[in-house]
Amino acid sequence: QVQLVESGGGSVQPGESLRLSCVVSGRDFSPAVMGWFRQAPGKEREFVAAIRRASGTSVADSVRGRFAISRDNAKNTVYLQMNSLKAEDTALYYCAVGSSRPIISAMGLARSYDYWGQGTQVTVSS
Repeated sequence: QVQLVESGGGSVQPGESLRLSCVVSGRDFSPAVMGWFRQAPGKEREFVAAIRRASGTSVADSVRGRFAISRDNAKNTVYLQMNSLKAEDTALYYCAVGSSRPIISAMGLARSYDYWGQGTQVTVSS
């Protein structure tokens, strides 16, 4: 059974930074793609960023230049470094992983992911 545990969320002021982590556990499971999605109250879930095991990343326009995704394959962990946070970044952030390698254009689609975490809350407020 594959489990995802996110951490690193919290409450910060605009302009500050946070780093989210997601540890994936599961017997002999090495995700082909790892990503982050978020959902704000009253809004639909949206793609944030994703990274494939060997190469290839995708980042949403709304966070490009401020957020960066990385992964440590040896630790089965994906990170989301969030800088220059804004109030509109407030949301529940979900980690997701997929067993199949998607093409770049599909990395932002929820159907590319097989397993999801419970989410970690990020609140940006002055």
